[in-house]
Amino acid sequence: MTEATAPSYTLADIVADGCFVPQPDLAAMLERLGTKKNLVLQGPPGTGKTWLAKRLAYALIGDPPERARERVRVVQFHPSYAYEDFVRGYRPKGREGLDLVDGILLEAVQAATAEGDRPFVLVIEEINRGNPAQIFGETLTLLEHDKRERSEAIELAYRRFDGERVYLPPNLYVIGTMNLADRSLALVDLALRRRFAFVTLTPRFDAAWRAWCAREGRLPEAFLDRVATRIAALNAEIADAPSLGEPFAIGHSYLTPGRGRAVADPEAWFQAIVATEIAPLLEEYWYEDPATARAKAEALVRP
Repeated sequence: MTEATAPSYTLADIVADGCFVPQPDLAAMLERLGTKKNLVLQGPPGTGKTWLAKRLAYALIGDPPERARERVRVVQFHPSYAYEDFVRGYRPKGREGLDLVDGILLEAVQAATAEGDRPFVLVIEEINRGNPAQIFGETLTLLEHDKRERSEAIELAYRRFDGERVYLPPNLYVIGTMNLADRSLALVDLALRRRFAFVTLTPRFDAAWRAWCAREGRLPEAFLDRVATRIAALNAEIADAPSLGEPFAIGHSYLTPGRGRAVADPEAWFQAIVATEIAPLLEEYWYEDPATARAKAEALVRP
């Protein structure tokens, strides 16, 4: 996108797509991404982190999803994911031994470098589910916004030729997502934290959510009032629980119908979501007290 080209996907489009974060807050996120180059959306489960990460990428690029996807790469970190997968490493080459293959990071670097006047975005889902320090390796240094230039290039662990150096171009942006409620995940390395701006998303059972549910899901106002009140009460209990807290709150994504998906039977729809999605989550939260988890789930759907 050149400066003379008006963006065809904006923050207003994110809101129209079903985002309940106020547009000024979205503008602040996009500003931080533009300045810092790296942004992490963190929050409880069901707060739309991955959904928003991709749409912030589209807004930064200025194109709708169908056109922007060629400049947005998406990867998910996990415990088995390694530097050799993400940056560069040797992989089997049939019966002919091993081949040195670039990972998604260097592929994104190559694409962004080839078109230096256009933004490219790498979205990393569950950035704390793997070991970010090990996965990024020496490229962690290159993430810094003030080192996005050729003079800061460094040698990689696996080089294609002697003296090869790599740097991250300034038009490559990184957006990560982080689920704060997963007990199996370690704290994020402080070196990684210093290189990213962090934004916390929260459950939003507010007027914007109600308007969307009424318009797209055809859900009655009284029903939405009851759902919002009961989820708010549950989230308050979760926040006050000594072993839990706000990062374990129930997000609005669980109870948001898709665009144009009218709900024929609101009560049955709500009960099914509670039984198959929210109740199992509560059982995990109160795994040592199943009676409490069961009582809280029943309270949600009580007539």
